[in-house]
Amino acid sequence: MTTTVLVAGATGDLGRRIVAELLTHDTRVRVLTRPGSGTAADLFGHDPRVDVVEGTYDDAVTLSAALTGVETVVSALSGTRPVIVDAQRVLLDASVRAGVARFIPSDYSADYRQIAVGSNRNFELRREFAAAVDAAPVRATSVLNGAFTDMLTGEAPMIMFGRQRVLFWSSADQVLDFTTKDDVARTVALVALDPAAPRVVEVAGDRVTAREVARTMTELTGTRFALQWAGTTGTLSLMSKVGRRFAKDEDETFPAWQGMQYFVSMFSGQAQLHHVDNDRYGEQPWTTVRDVLAAHVTRPRDLRAADPDDAAA
Repeated sequence: MTTTVLVAGATGDLGRRIVAELLTHDTRVRVLTRPGSGTAADLFGHDPRVDVVEGTYDDAVTLSAALTGVETVVSALSGTRPVIVDAQRVLLDASVRAGVARFIPSDYSADYRQIAVGSNRNFELRREFAAAVDAAPVRATSVLNGAFTDMLTGEAPMIMFGRQRVLFWSSADQVLDFTTKDDVARTVALVALDPAAPRVVEVAGDRVTAREVARTMTELTGTRFALQWAGTTGTLSLMSKVGRRFAKDEDETFPAWQGMQYFVSMFSGQAQLHHVDNDRYGEQPWTTVRDVLAAHVTRPRDLRAADPDDAAA
């Protein structure tokens, strides 16, 4: 029996991957897009199993119409409070009114449930929305996956490729959870089609320490990558608070100070996953940190992700 899944945020990086994974199953996918935007039609209009529907988060009528007949809503929305809390709450309420059975919020992160108050803005927004989800009459599943492994090759300043250094805070032996975006998308598709999925599904494509990352880089390049202590997580937390105080745009999704907060959450161990279940859907082809780094270091330099340390090498 074909399952109808609506994906919000389908034109984003992760959203596109989720749609592609859903289409490997017996599904019909609805893609929610803003009126007048041609991006979704350009991306998915060629596939007869994808319906591009228009709707806005301030128009309950069109949003409810878009959700009619949908069995599962997958949110891949990205942003700060106006999106993660406000827009998702509208989407959640409309899903309930339309009789949608299941809702997957846009979490796709480390475990935000136990982090200290004030330590990570983006995680705390997810925690706030999770409370609204738990109070709603809909079956929900959050997918927690640690950090995106893809970020290690440029977006997350942990590996200094040109200087042969791997940074760490407090402890080089703290376990860090990583999963690639493709592996997350595959998991989300499987969860969307699993009516018995629990409230939280935890997966980790790999679980490594900074010490192991340095060892891996040394083996891959033949050049010694040394560990470099960058301070304590307490010091990094203070730095993030100073950066946030003087930030020009509080609603920027990933400013530098927010990146600091992510490292605080990870290296403090507060956001570590403790109930990883990679085998819930059988044996899966998980991509390791080594796989991602090996692909990166063998690529021509002009094709690598933007990284000033690469340029300095």
